Amino acid sequence: MAATHRVSAVIFDLDGTLLDTERATRDVLKEFLGTYGKVPDAAKEEKRLGQMHRESTTGIIADYGLPITVEEYSEAIYPLYIKRWQRARPLPGVNRLLKHLHKNGVPLALASNSIRRNIDHKILKLGELKDCFSVVLGGDQVPHGKPCPDIFLEAAKRLGVNPSSCLVIEDSLVGVQAAKASGAKVVAVPSLQSQRHCYSIADLILYSLLDFHPELWGLPPFEDRIQGALAMEPLLSNAQIGDAVQNSTLTLIAGECTYDSIPDQISGIFFGWTKSETSGVFKAVVSTGWDLSPGKFERVMENISQAMNITDEDQATARDALDLPAFSEYAKTRSALDLPALPEYAEPRNGLLLA
Repeated sequence: MAATHRVSAVIFDLDGTLLDTERATRDVLKEFLGTYGKVPDAAKEEKRLGQMHRESTTGIIADYGLPITVEEYSEAIYPLYIKRWQRARPLPGVNRLLKHLHKNGVPLALASNSIRRNIDHKILKLGELKDCFSVVLGGDQVPHGKPCPDIFLEAAKRLGVNPSSCLVIEDSLVGVQAAKASGAKVVAVPSLQSQRHCYSIADLILYSLLDFHPELWGLPPFEDRIQGALAMEPLLSNAQIGDAVQNSTLTLIAGECTYDSIPDQISGIFFGWTKSETSGVFKAVVSTGWDLSPGKFERVMENISQAMNITDEDQATARDALDLPAFSEYAKTRSALDLPALPEYAEPRNGLLLA
């Protein structure tokens, strides 16, 4: 694939881009507001995605009429976030991309609207990959946070490159706006699938970093596909194959762990192994995405043998790949298929294992 743009450095956002902190903490505000007899307003909270801490906090206090100051709110809710951040995991494709870029000597920066103290807690969940970043910036280290371009201009300066030579990878709209204002190229990976239509100013919109092609930006290409298939960290789901067939599609009925074990950014064709009481362990190929039609927003998962939007080539690639050592080993991992599902945010281990 020919390069559309040539960049010399890559700048990443953190929450919702590298780590699934937003999913891990999605009930914190509900828990906190409950102590005041309030419930979160989903529409208002969507608009706060990516905001600076003080701006977000001030808005929450005003919107819900809380009888506390910004400082009191921050002190009370901070321990709740600290606890939930420990549950956050790197999003699909993150480990692969960071290792690849770092190995090839691409300068990397992390630029988040979070205050630096919080960033230092969160990036521990990246393990050794946190050392890939030569620059780490928080929103409290620049005059103005996103959507102002300050943080990306400062990151480029510290990297020693021109902002126009940078590629920014963001999940929030305010982050995309800030990156564009800095003169950088922008890849958007929306964390809210229902808001994809709002990201038209980005240079490219992806579902997840699994879909990222470095060569489009003049960066070294990946060379890790196996006969057309990509080996990735396993996703685990306890979705069950439904009995009803509608429009020639055999649906997968989601179990209680499905949406917490499969990130919202996941969309495409995935394959792995499943287990049933009658058939034992067998190959499973699934198409998963989102139904974004008006008035309807939900995860759609289909059995590949019935899904009408799957090509014969996709089916052959998936089924043949599952016989290769890189994938077939999962069929032998009884612990990944036989144990009952664990509590929320723990690793669910029965049902469908997608590799």
